[in-house]
Amino acid sequence: MNTVIPETNSTSKLLTKDFNKKKLSVTYGVTNNPHLQEIQNLSKIQCLGKTPWPQISSVHGWMVSAETATFMKCGGLGMIASELPEAFNSCFGDNGEELVIVTPLYLGNTGKKKAEKIGDTYQGAEHLSIDLTEVRTIEVPFFNEKSSLLKYKVKVYVGKHSNVRYVFLASDRFFDITPHKNNPPAQDGCYVKNQFNINEVERFAFFSKAVYILIKSLCEKPLKEVDFPNVIIANDWHSGALAGLLKYFTTAQVDNGSMSEALAATVKNIPVVHIAHHLGYQGWDYDNTSHILNSLYEHLASTVFKNAKAIKNSNPRATNTLIVYDCYNQASCNFHLADRVVTVSKNYLEEVSKELGFGFDFRDILKIRKDHRNFFGIVNGYDKKLISPNKAKIDKINAYFGEFNFQVFDENNLAAKNENKREFIRLISKIATDKEYKQKVIPLVDIYKFDDVSDALKEADKIPVICATSRLVEQKGYDIAAQAILNLAHKFTHLRGRSPIFILGGAGDINYFDMLTKLKDKIAEVDKTIAKRIFVFHGYKDEFAYAVQLASDFYMMPCRFEPCGLTQMEAMAKGALPIAMSTGGLVDTIDDGVDGFRTEVFFTQKRRVYGSNLTAQRLKNNENAYTETLEKALKCFYLKPDEIDDMKRHAMAKDFSWNVKDGSVYKYHNLLVSGHL
Repeated sequence: MNTVIPETNSTSKLLTKDFNKKKLSVTYGVTNNPHLQEIQNLSKIQCLGKTPWPQISSVHGWMVSAETATFMKCGGLGMIASELPEAFNSCFGDNGEELVIVTPLYLGNTGKKKAEKIGDTYQGAEHLSIDLTEVRTIEVPFFNEKSSLLKYKVKVYVGKHSNVRYVFLASDRFFDITPHKNNPPAQDGCYVKNQFNINEVERFAFFSKAVYILIKSLCEKPLKEVDFPNVIIANDWHSGALAGLLKYFTTAQVDNGSMSEALAATVKNIPVVHIAHHLGYQGWDYDNTSHILNSLYEHLASTVFKNAKAIKNSNPRATNTLIVYDCYNQASCNFHLADRVVTVSKNYLEEVSKELGFGFDFRDILKIRKDHRNFFGIVNGYDKKLISPNKAKIDKINAYFGEFNFQVFDENNLAAKNENKREFIRLISKIATDKEYKQKVIPLVDIYKFDDVSDALKEADKIPVICATSRLVEQKGYDIAAQAILNLAHKFTHLRGRSPIFILGGAGDINYFDMLTKLKDKIAEVDKTIAKRIFVFHGYKDEFAYAVQLASDFYMMPCRFEPCGLTQMEAMAKGALPIAMSTGGLVDTIDDGVDGFRTEVFFTQKRRVYGSNLTAQRLKNNENAYTETLEKALKCFYLKPDEIDDMKRHAMAKDFSWNVKDGSVYKYHNLLVSGHL
């Protein structure tokens, strides 16, 4: 049973309901209280990197993440949460070092994601299982919908998957993923508004609070199954409240007399490394601002808030570390208070610390951190053996589709890749002409006017196959791709039977699917033969997406932003050369003209971000820049096929695995040990 916590200290004070919905102006009074001075000065100290990094000779760290690729994956941040600890433990485990993953135990069924616990076995949403042992129950203070501060019971489980120990935090209320009747249709997995009316921001604020309570619990009563962390990696905004709890809340409790100096010193001196993925996702919740802040800081919320002074910068919206302007922002606290901030590529670091369109309200803070050398860019790694063409996966593909023979290939066997192109042309032609077969192999994928293109088989080696199969969202720039294809359509007419085959689509916004159908129709007005070779679809099927990459010569990535990007790495591993915008991690991972193609210039909000002024003046916008790059790639294919083959070999040989020589896992190890790369 969850118990109500009475207010015991008369000097304690909550933030009033809707305090942020008035004309909000936060002022910071001069104080002689050393604890309040510590809170007021902390953002400046942290952003300037003035807190000494502790002596860490052997890492016993926690990766705190709401997503993991093993049990609840919705994007790239789930990949890093699983793969970085796996690589770290493989490289440094023999020395007694370890990264442990701390994550929620989700239960429920969204219709697309299902997670359940049967006995002592947990089966997560990614169809993998782990045996669990319950080791403790902690009580996490948090306000309910009736504004009562309750102690919610959270069970702590441990288990091991691969070479990584997992700590799961279980709460039937907060980590339930059964959708509320009013759950927005775009929200799925761990981001649903659940049946208890808990949205994603409140869910992950509770997650941060539960991690904080677990740390305090381990200080007071250690567990042999869970090591106390000497460093914490907070994976994106989901755990963005952690630094405030560890440093602000702990200090306020000492001032309040509810925590000893000794315990506080242990808790608040754990260094926090915050990993920022896409800065557009920050954990905003205007309506619940007071509710969440009161839940995090309890009856000390007003004290903390009134002293949570941000480092002075040119942005008047970011003067308080707990909110942006008048809205709770879960990323804000870690950006101000973490000991180190990392983002997922070097070029994205430059973008977010220079451009408002990338760094948003935190641009100036991140520039300060960059200038004072406590903000770093480390490219996300991957496990190459999982994404390179491999026999087990391709045998599964062949069994799934039947009557097709996709082949294993590598950089030394491009002939097999060309055979895969022929097989894929046969596959899409069969899907186009056999409705029963289509319904069998891609039942939940909508297709638009698929045509039989088996006439292309006779010259398959001379016909480029170009795909874009990522999510249908604004970020991925499908409208830019469509405009580029349209711009070049008249040039395709001169290619006769060798015009490109385009496969475009994915799961996501139906409006982008509609836009792609209109593209096919517009191309038909130019040349019906060319339009036959444009395939557009809506939905996702893993086997189909994998077959597309096995066959493709090029992978289109006209992204408006891409902090790191794993898609281009996956495409390159399969010999599909990326045709990409010069943004974010695409700059760090694609060598233009060597293993892919990148635009000469890149714009955001009509400003040049990448490339020379002269090129920017010539091209004027991203559509023109991408059209030029697509044409460059096609000319190279038609006129210099040997050069394209060399590029494919370079792309397939490239290895972004975590643990290659000078790989990202070694950079993280240096950072965790010394505070620097």
